[in-house]
Amino acid sequence: MSAPQGGWAENDPTRRYPSAAEPRQRPSVDAAKLWAGGFGTAVVAALVALVGILLVRGVFGIHILSPSDAGAYGDATTTTYAGGAFGVAILATAVVHMLLLLMPRPMSFFVWIMLLVIAVGVLIPFTVVADLDSQIATAGLNLVIGLCILSLLNSVAGIATREPRQPGAAAY
Repeated sequence: MSAPQGGWAENDPTRRYPSAAEPRQRPSVDAAKLWAGGFGTAVVAALVALVGILLVRGVFGIHILSPSDAGAYGDATTTTYAGGAFGVAILATAVVHMLLLLMPRPMSFFVWIMLLVIAVGVLIPFTVVADLDSQIATAGLNLVIGLCILSLLNSVAGIATREPRQPGAAAY
């Protein structure tokens, strides 16, 4: 029997298939590094939300998340919004941890999930009754917070993941 073009035949005795006794090793995840980075990401996301609200309300004079007489900081909704950004980053850390443990090409899935979540965050302000400038400012702020979480967790996941050592490889 001749081999198909490309030189590989299904019954080629030199072809090596992994056996059940030799499972493919997955990269290991340093959970402490991942969650420390996730907590740091959450703090940064909350601060981005706070700075964004102060910029939009205080500098640009666009009243988002609270009435116009609430000042540059706004009211309790500002704190809730920053807390929400913190919570989303913690939830995203849990998602990336699960993906790293269970999925093939976990960061590809994570990027897609985050991009779709960011798209929802950008579109939601346009579904409520508000001034157009408030809707645009909120959508922009949601975009910046989402991209912040995506980029930081993408970096953290890379640092918290270690490739398995190959048999016979020297340890340094």
